[in-house]
Amino acid sequence: MPGILGTVRETFPQERRVALVPRQCEALRKAGFDVVVEESAGVEAGYPDELYVARGARIGNREQVLREADVVAQVRCLGANPEAGRADLSLFKPGQILIGFGEPLTALNECSELAHAGVSLLAMELIPRITRAQSMDALSSMATISGYRAVLIAATALPKMFPLLMTAAGTITPAKVFVLGAGVAGLQAIATARRLGAVVCAYDVRPAVKEQVESVGAKFVMLDVDSGGSEDKGGYAKAMDEAFYRRQRELLTETLREQDVVITTAAVPGRKSPILITAEMVGAMQPGSVIIDIAAERGGNCELTRPGETAVENGVTVVGPLNLPSTIPHHASQMLSANIAALAKLLVRDGQVGMDLEDQIIRETLVTHEGKVVHAKVAELLAAHA
Repeated sequence: MPGILGTVRETFPQERRVALVPRQCEALRKAGFDVVVEESAGVEAGYPDELYVARGARIGNREQVLREADVVAQVRCLGANPEAGRADLSLFKPGQILIGFGEPLTALNECSELAHAGVSLLAMELIPRITRAQSMDALSSMATISGYRAVLIAATALPKMFPLLMTAAGTITPAKVFVLGAGVAGLQAIATARRLGAVVCAYDVRPAVKEQVESVGAKFVMLDVDSGGSEDKGGYAKAMDEAFYRRQRELLTETLREQDVVITTAAVPGRKSPILITAEMVGAMQPGSVIIDIAAERGGNCELTRPGETAVENGVTVVGPLNLPSTIPHHASQMLSANIAALAKLLVRDGQVGMDLEDQIIRETLVTHEGKVVHAKVAELLAAHA
């Protein structure tokens, strides 16, 4: 056996996902890992202990798993679970590899603590967007679920039905849905709203995604703004200057007046979400309309968003959901587990677990190693905050 891979029950409040599902235990054992799982780790996601045992995993208590494992898989590592996650620090051992979401671009102190503990953190947020790493792209997996779930929340909150209906009582016109941001979450929101029968349009700062928007059945809204330099080399939207956002808001106001539902998805990695919808813009919307702000975890794209809450302003319902993937924990865990297992298998070379720093995926995902913060961007941010 090249090593022991362990996973533990999540301790972040309301986190129902698990980092490893039974199906992946079998795949990891074939790759040579011995797999140990904390008792009840997968119960909230619909994976009882007996399913893990049936796929060849061992069940143990938390301390046993963390002390035995050479590789630990978590949904939320310390940086993404700064309060409860600190209780695990004393159980980690030097040389241990930790895989999961770690908020490395913002949780700088936590990254330093993991480095001090001798832990090698592989942050799933940093998986490069290259073809070879597609099977490990956890951000896209979770964004898919967020986009889907956001539409279901909107359909429940809206005092109208989504589809066109021809009834004896007359014709029900379809709901109008506007999606702001056409990344993975936005495209899934478009597809889901279309399946429910809504008329959908979408806008993204990157004109290059027009074809993708149209391919899933929405009309792309063109705004007269200069969007040059709006996309980074990884395909993510970049933060623009305030003058750009001000002009964008002016042009969007007219589109918002016509909508029943607005779903905002614009997030910039490691940065506060840009404000795309001001209080004034909300005031121009129809009473009864709904805004679902998927970007609420980073402050939100709507000025009136209250993260984790639902607010009603001038008759418009503004929902700021947090941790949407955790609300569909079974499939969220299934997808995330496949991403984590693919990365874990990359660590096995010649029958041993190790860090091949020549491998682009490992090199760009690695935050801490051998007692130091080794990721260039994280180290730069740490130095700036020192």
